[in-house]
Amino acid sequence: MADRLQKILSRYGVASRREAEQLILAGRVKLNGAIVTELGTKADPTCDRIEVDNHLIVKETPQILWVLLYKPVGFICTRHDPQGRKTIFDLLPPTYDRLYYVGRLDYNSSGALLLTNDGDRANLLTHPRHHIPKTYEVWVKGQPSQSDLQQWRQGVLLDEKTTLPADVTVLAAQPQQTQLRIVLREGRNRQIRRVAEQLGYPVLALHRVAIASITLGDLRSGSHRLLKPCEIEKLALSHSR
Repeated sequence: MADRLQKILSRYGVASRREAEQLILAGRVKLNGAIVTELGTKADPTCDRIEVDNHLIVKETPQILWVLLYKPVGFICTRHDPQGRKTIFDLLPPTYDRLYYVGRLDYNSSGALLLTNDGDRANLLTHPRHHIPKTYEVWVKGQPSQSDLQQWRQGVLLDEKTTLPADVTVLAAQPQQTQLRIVLREGRNRQIRRVAEQLGYPVLALHRVAIASITLGDLRSGSHRLLKPCEIEKLALSHSR
């Protein structure tokens, strides 16, 4: 069945759909020997020859993989870093080099990170309208007042748009710092760090413990595992609600 090239490239784990669009626009994709630069171009991977950077895309139905990685602090979510920093792909087998991450964690954050070659479902999970919950345990400087915590729960103005309501619970309080559990249903860039800074309680440590119902469990920092079929199914249910 014919489908848009960017969707096919995403399905086969070459890149996310947005990244695939950039590959097409850059003239790096060939269809039956001819360079394609139109995003609306369709192809059938069962009979058409599709190449990226002159490498043939395998015609067989791809094996769908979902990987849960426990990202440590000090690794960046990218394939290649111009500054030479360690990337999350340094933690994974070479056979996973064509997976792409679903959402991201910044250099100084740790915790649950999903990678996949399932482009269609990954796009659904990251689409803002589905509000997939992500759970974090965060140490902030100081002791947030009840009024500031309530403001955080109700929404804070960032970039001229109020954040969605968040679940914010105090887990532990010390004289100089407080541990919070925060559940977000949106994923703006460095959202927790920016809100905390704006309220006057800078983040000291940020750790993501769960994405929807997928938790780190006994996974150790820097290690990974494949998701079970039932976990993948739960992800599907998460974005269908």
